[in-house]
Amino acid sequence: VQLVESGGGSVQAGGSLRLSCGVSGLTYSSYCKGWFHQAPGKEREEVAVIGSGGTIKYADSVKGRFTISQDNAKNSLYLQMNNLKVEDTAMYYCAAKYGRCPPSWIGATFWDYWGQGTQVTVSS
Repeated sequence: VQLVESGGGSVQAGGSLRLSCGVSGLTYSSYCKGWFHQAPGKEREEVAVIGSGGTIKYADSVKGRFTISQDNAKNSLYLQMNNLKVEDTAMYYCAAKYGRCPPSWIGATFWDYWGQGTQVTVSS
């Protein structure tokens, strides 16, 4: 199984970035997919998740600014990040969890597969 993120970089506050995650080696439609971020010295936290049927959930901190989407035909996951803030600076990871997306945040420990991460740095 491989999850490969791309699209990170450095932007000024208010800017935008689009992250991509290519998924291979699993039955894409059988998994819940998500984006997480982890800042230095902090725990890995959920940013947004999307189910195979399109069910979506966002962390309160990114609602209205970030959009998660997927292309099932390409086994790809995306995160459009607009109006970026300095506090969004972190390593961003895509992840997959077998089955339906959990109804509440369950923490990074319970996800099955992870990408290597892509750095997002937002400057003021």
